[in-house]
Amino acid sequence: MKNFLKLLLGGSLLVLGNIAMAQYPTRPVKIVVPATAGDGSDLLARSLAKSLGDALGQPFVVDNKPGAGGSIGANTVAKATADGYTLFLANGSSHGVTPGLYAKLPYDSVQDFSPIALIATAPNLLVVNASMGLRSYADFVRLARQQPGKITIASAGSGSLSHLSAELLKSSAGLDLLHVPYKGAAPALTDLMGNQVQSIIINIPTVLPFIRSGKLKALAVTSAKRSLELPEVPTLAESGVAGYETVAWFGLLAPAHTPPDVVNKLHAQVQQALLLPEIRENLARLGAEPSGLGPREFSVYIKSEIAKYSAVIKSAAIKVD
Repeated sequence: MKNFLKLLLGGSLLVLGNIAMAQYPTRPVKIVVPATAGDGSDLLARSLAKSLGDALGQPFVVDNKPGAGGSIGANTVAKATADGYTLFLANGSSHGVTPGLYAKLPYDSVQDFSPIALIATAPNLLVVNASMGLRSYADFVRLARQQPGKITIASAGSGSLSHLSAELLKSSAGLDLLHVPYKGAAPALTDLMGNQVQSIIINIPTVLPFIRSGKLKALAVTSAKRSLELPEVPTLAESGVAGYETVAWFGLLAPAHTPPDVVNKLHAQVQQALLLPEIRENLARLGAEPSGLGPREFSVYIKSEIAKYSAVIKSAAIKVD
């Protein structure tokens, strides 16, 4: 009788738990964003939060926790209760670069999270000052080989995605370029416009107006396929750098062991949100394209990104303060 009562109680709790999950969410949900308000990640999170809130009947609230390559925000979510009420808007820095860049993190970037959906990816551009007179990536390579170690390539800072994209280009194409780190993309772009540095790998929205005005020249995109914004610009892979691909990406994660029903419900709603015109308009402003990869595929994607950037960090001996 005692064992029977235990089984009955356990079964009742399981049923109640399943009912609660089916009704999820029953209270506000927090989306932790590892960026400041107004950043691209923040803007995407806020538009996604509104869509999810409208669809699921509870507020989805953005909580900005920038710093340390996204690890501050990531740690908050890794330690949160795995009930679907604390989520993380991961990106290529927090779950691509940071795991290989910092020797010790207070969490495991793979084991401590449940992937929900890869929301979108955004290619970067290899651009140069138009006054250099380069018309193609082949021209850039020719100049770099003529002046080894003298052609500069700027970045938003040591260990940034733009830095690692440059290091991957150097190693993949066998180019001797001089890396010049800045404290952010804005000052790097200012010096590129002033011809103080000669090239940079940077996101499309930041430089698109200057490309269209003729002040900067786009030589190649870093994604596996051409950008919808600049379809005339070839990829680096098309230009002869076989297998090259680096992109900015955004995805939704939950703490590890979040109930599968909650994960699947959120994934389904993200897929629906990516069909909405306002979401697509926001992605277009970021130069991004919708993805919608599910939990299993997104998990594989994260692992491949960590492996890729960890290898670049190791080979280039990149360190951060």
